[in-house]
Amino acid sequence: MHVLAFDCATQGCSVAVTRQGRLLGRRQVNAERGQSEILLPMIAALMAENGLDWTELSLIGVTIGPGRFTGLRIGLAAARGLALATGLPVSGVGTAEALAQAVPAAERQSRTLLAVIDGKRADLFVQAFDESLRPLAPPAAMMAEAVVERWPGPLLLVGDGAERLAPLLPQALRSTASCWPDAALVAELAEARWVEGRTLAPQPLYLRPADVTLPAAR
Repeated sequence: MHVLAFDCATQGCSVAVTRQGRLLGRRQVNAERGQSEILLPMIAALMAENGLDWTELSLIGVTIGPGRFTGLRIGLAAARGLALATGLPVSGVGTAEALAQAVPAAERQSRTLLAVIDGKRADLFVQAFDESLRPLAPPAAMMAEAVVERWPGPLLLVGDGAERLAPLLPQALRSTASCWPDAALVAELAEARWVEGRTLAPQPLYLRPADVTLPAAR
């Protein structure tokens, strides 16, 4: 089973291809802007590098949020467009779940893991997991102070929002895992959901309304 997966829900942009759960290739870049211009070329280049044709793929995996509105729209639009063009199924993966999956087991021991995503507003997107990576609560948009009250510790932080939260949680540890989702793990999770019949639809998980600037009255 070949799986193509990608993520651009945060500042990173990551693309990976796996076969039977084994990583064939991966590309990752820091993309504060311009994800719409680089995502499809990254996918095409990775497919070419591995000599893969679209007919050889079995599944597309993509992060569905929470995350940045623009990045989520870009990733999900690409997944839907590719699915429409190829007839491939799409399996969605939660952004926080993908972040948590990257954290080594030794770091998670006896700690609550908080996947923290910076949505570039006052609040943070947060989801808590136990040391076995079982979700303790659904993802939520929370102010940093509310996170401290809800999850007193001991804590382990992962994600690009951890830097904002860390000063309020001096006893919390920072994971060595990447602060952006790894598309290779998105592929792993997407395939597992597909095999188990627990596929998430490629619909965005927005936890708050988008920023909208209305035109000035004339």
